[in-house]
Amino acid sequence: MFGAAQALRALDLARETLQIEADAILALKDRLCADDNRVGQAVAILFACRGRVVVSGMGKSGHIGRKIASTLASTGTPALFLHPGEAAHGDLGMVTAQDVFLSISNSGEAAELVAIVPIIKRMGAKHIALTGNDASSLALLSDVHLNVRVDREACPLNLAPTASTTATLALGDALAVALLDARGFRAEDFARSHPGGALGRRLLTRVSDVMRSGDAIPAITVDATLSAALLEVSRKGIGMTAIVDDGFHAIGVFTDGDLRRLIEHVQDFSKLMIADVMHAKPRTIGPDQLAVEAVGVMEQFRINQLLVADTDGVLVGALHIHDLTRAKVI
Repeated sequence: MFGAAQALRALDLARETLQIEADAILALKDRLCADDNRVGQAVAILFACRGRVVVSGMGKSGHIGRKIASTLASTGTPALFLHPGEAAHGDLGMVTAQDVFLSISNSGEAAELVAIVPIIKRMGAKHIALTGNDASSLALLSDVHLNVRVDREACPLNLAPTASTTATLALGDALAVALLDARGFRAEDFARSHPGGALGRRLLTRVSDVMRSGDAIPAITVDATLSAALLEVSRKGIGMTAIVDDGFHAIGVFTDGDLRRLIEHVQDFSKLMIADVMHAKPRTIGPDQLAVEAVGVMEQFRINQLLVADTDGVLVGALHIHDLTRAKVI
């Protein structure tokens, strides 16, 4: 049975683990200095790479390597993970002279890596090593060695890779951040790498992608009756209609909310003209603007519909808040 004493012990170990790993990262930060600036040298090599960054590591280092390769790839640096065991059996053909090989091994003596790095070096590819030992084989074979040594693992036995893998992952993130800054990588660039994610949708989806267009646009002319406007509102199912002039410029809007307010004061709608009750100079958004900007306009003015007009003011579409919800922009 897992009792209260064990629960308190678990809490103490959790806090101690986090502290040890935090200390390992801070110690790594303090070891990075401007005197030799190995990080700067590594980033310069990665920035100049005309091929891909090939990341490799065995065991837990391999798992960290996969994450580093993924982060690099999603932030503007083409990268892939190569399993060192598979590399020795044919997959080494993935590596070219234009690539940069990034090896990860806490000891710096992983046999699978030590066996293939000399071959990679002979190809002409640059080699960056992340190890915990400046005198290790991988460090000595590297163009730049980044020391990720930790004083101790968070594991009570000081055996399971814990603090060392955390520090290595953090340094990989640091390299990726420095690279994306050097490349002038923007949020839009990130979105293009993540079209299926929420950020991608928010930064890539344009108003024209989700707006209602053509016959689906609710619109009547300025000389129409209110009754005709109500029919158009009902027919198009968007809760409003645009009022347009002869050139199809949006000059007004009438919504179902306007109708509810009008009912309080008017009994007979048959003689009313839409020009008498519409809102002139309606708010519009351009078709090439981001859909998330339309969300901002709707939230700012507390409206559920928005007209879409081109640079000449011609009505080209209409949006309802539900259109943005279905597109998962919201």
